Amino acid sequence: MDCLFVIDYQNDFVDGALGFPGAEKLDAAIAARVRDYGPGRVWYTQDTHFENYLETREGRHLPVPHCLRGTPGWENYGETAKALREVGAVGIEKLTFGLDAGDPAVLAKLPREADRIEVCGLVSNICVVSNAVTLQSRYPAARLVVDARLTASFDPALHEKTLDVLAGLQVEVLNR
Repeated sequence: MDCLFVIDYQNDFVDGALGFPGAEKLDAAIAARVRDYGPGRVWYTQDTHFENYLETREGRHLPVPHCLRGTPGWENYGETAKALREVGAVGIEKLTFGLDAGDPAVLAKLPREADRIEVCGLVSNICVVSNAVTLQSRYPAARLVVDARLTASFDPALHEKTLDVLAGLQVEVLNR
């Protein structure tokens, strides 16, 4: 089965607390890709934090409250949010950069098997790369793909380096 994972395409990463110029430009293309894959083949993650965020390890290193569960910043962004609803995409809340594939609740939501996994979303050098590695470990025989047009970072130089790292990890990087 071919699968699409949309990583953290949430309001706070596009135009909210940690938003950056250009993140909004991914919306139409990600939404189109979600619709191309269609029902039963799309998963998405939501970075999920709580009121105690600043007390966490991440919060001490990045003291910007974001993606607080139930707030507008936590919700998926724009046309992508609509497309995810239309295809009945499976949502996975994650408390850190990568999804916890060892958590039985998360494991129950993941596809049983995958031949090809495409990963897109935000932010390339943090959560996209973390989840690509997690998915590669979970599905070692699957072909992993990242389309450079469907991911971005607040730091363009770091974004390019991350695409190099992904390629070094045997992830197929398209459209560079």
